[in-house]
Amino acid sequence: MDLSGLFSLMGKVALITGASKGIGFSIAEIFAAAGAKVVISSRKQETLDEMAIKLQQKGYEVTGIACNVGKSGDLENLVQKTIEAYGQIDVLVNNAASNPVFGPVHETSLDAYDKIMDVNLKAPFHLMKLCFPYLRASSQASVINISSIGGISPEPGLGIYSVSKAGLISMTKVFAKEWGDHKIRVNAICPGLIQTKFSEALWSNEKIMNHMMKALSIKRVGEPEEIGAAALYLASKASSYTTGTVLTADGGFTI
Repeated sequence: MDLSGLFSLMGKVALITGASKGIGFSIAEIFAAAGAKVVISSRKQETLDEMAIKLQQKGYEVTGIACNVGKSGDLENLVQKTIEAYGQIDVLVNNAASNPVFGPVHETSLDAYDKIMDVNLKAPFHLMKLCFPYLRASSQASVINISSIGGISPEPGLGIYSVSKAGLISMTKVFAKEWGDHKIRVNAICPGLIQTKFSEALWSNEKIMNHMMKALSIKRVGEPEEIGAAALYLASKASSYTTGTVLTADGGFTI
């Protein structure tokens, strides 16, 4: 049996938000290694250029396009420039996220609520709609929404963030059901505690880590590359009969 093409992304174009570091960057590197042309996006063009060069030096085809996903105009520009550069979009990864607060849900301001929902839920919704014509034209279209175990089992201090990620899981299933006729697969990944800058407030807190280690079957924090590998499965032919699923990668925390 020839398995060489099972996880290949040769000939595909992947667009990834929140991709200048952490989970997003690991997904970008793994996709590029699998043969995809990759567009990485985050807010700062200078940082994106640095990360793109880092991957280009490994022989990968990677382009950085700045975008604040909380701004509709930026999302429209992101899609337009991706099409200008590569002419197609086959894989979309909604990874960009925001959580400006940590504390009791009743102390969360309306401004913080709006920011969380705009970035974590509204932006993926808008970007999926913008990419739809190009995904529909692809022979192997895949959308991957990066949710969180907080969307399954919310933790104290991450209330509205958890609400937004629960909404993203539900939206993933809705799009998967409606887009099946267009041969577009839509899935979600729910990472647990991954060692990134975004989650540093958690894994650098001894009290939180003591609690986590009691609940984790695999007694360690996850690495970004482990989420990238899960994303490659969902982007590739290997998962061609998988849509509407929620893939949990949390070291057994939610068991």
